[in-house]
Amino acid sequence: MGNPKAFLTIPRQEAGYRPIHERITDFSEVEQTLNTSDRKLQASRCMDCGVPFCHWACPLGNRPPEFQDAMYKGKWEEAFQILSRTNDFPEFTGRICPALCEKSCVLQLSIHAPVTIREDEAAIIEAAFREGYIKPKHYPRNGKKVAVIGSGPAGLAAANQLNKKGYEVTVFEKLEYIGGLLRFGIPNFKLGKNIIDRRIRLMEAEGVTFKPNTEIDVQKLPEGFDAYCVCTGTPQARDLAIPGRDLKGIHFAMEMLAQQNRVLAGQTFTKEERIDARGKHVLVIGGGDTGSDCIGTSNRQGAASVTQIEIMPKPPVGDNPATPWPQWPVVLKTSSSHEEGCTRRWSLSSTKFIGKNGHVCGVEVEEVEWVPAEGGGRPVMKPTGKKEVIKADLVLLAMGFLKPEAPQLPPNAFLAGDAATGASLVVKCIAGGRKAAESIDRFLSPKN
Repeated sequence: MGNPKAFLTIPRQEAGYRPIHERITDFSEVEQTLNTSDRKLQASRCMDCGVPFCHWACPLGNRPPEFQDAMYKGKWEEAFQILSRTNDFPEFTGRICPALCEKSCVLQLSIHAPVTIREDEAAIIEAAFREGYIKPKHYPRNGKKVAVIGSGPAGLAAANQLNKKGYEVTVFEKLEYIGGLLRFGIPNFKLGKNIIDRRIRLMEAEGVTFKPNTEIDVQKLPEGFDAYCVCTGTPQARDLAIPGRDLKGIHFAMEMLAQQNRVLAGQTFTKEERIDARGKHVLVIGGGDTGSDCIGTSNRQGAASVTQIEIMPKPPVGDNPATPWPQWPVVLKTSSSHEEGCTRRWSLSSTKFIGKNGHVCGVEVEEVEWVPAEGGGRPVMKPTGKKEVIKADLVLLAMGFLKPEAPQLPPNAFLAGDAATGASLVVKCIAGGRKAAESIDRFLSPKN
């Protein structure tokens, strides 16, 4: 490394977010960027430790010590080349990845100030686009065709890798735009859709064919292809089957998030169709990232109040002995959306929806306790009998997704992404897409 002791004198500096009073008035990306000089200083904090746990923790096997050393020395094109060997879409992960690498950084263990790997990654790929390091490439064709079903992160990664290997790739997407979860599930304030469009244009220029508005039955795969990569995601959200579920004003989180992204893309909806939090008391059921996205969207729509409840107990603040370094720490997370305003509560189970004139107006909840199971294992939920009603004109169900049943597929069809694993991280889906591409290549081009 150019300066192996920089971490001793240079503190961690995050780019941070735009001011709350400004960012809640629009759907532009909330995260800011550092100038080039400060970003290089942050890269210099990488201590090139003997065992790079950041590399170990990354599902893609990214190599932060290598690309950050190049970045610190001003070799931006070299940094891009190192990063792009393992990651097809750093512009996505650099914005929305929870950065498993940073939680396993040795500086996280020693001083709770890991290297800003995620932000450095985003800076490298943006510099690559800005400086023209990225140009469409044309790959020799091998005469074989592969169909990719689904255009989420796994499908795009599989298509990108297969195209580079010389296959003629066609990506089928049932919805009107390409991008899957990236397009419809992630708010623009976390990932601007112009970032997706930029990558799609590049892939098209390199030979990938995209066919939106084309729904494919995976039990009847289209003819004319030598292999198939099925990346259909986890379409079934977890429901809440309690009394009053049929009341109006209760929606799955993805219904709201996808509709808002469509509105920002120029689509229009009737008053009856529109899921709008303006002037309403919003209750988000589910404490994960999707619930957080609903909070940010509701505040931007002008909600009167936002409350988020979670059935699990409140995670510990800071360190958690149950998930020690270098594992991913199960601790309290406060997102940019949480900072913008909401009430957060834990250990609450929803028992029934309360309505007035056919529309939801509240949710009855009961406090629960989590009792350790005998002999270990998952704790047992114990109702306490303490009930109350939370006022809510709009309820958003953000309790995760059901793992899809694996379809019966022919030998030349491969599952990837959430369709194979259940709901997961974008970075893991990209890794799954890359792995599926390798499997397809081995299947179609067996080495003797």
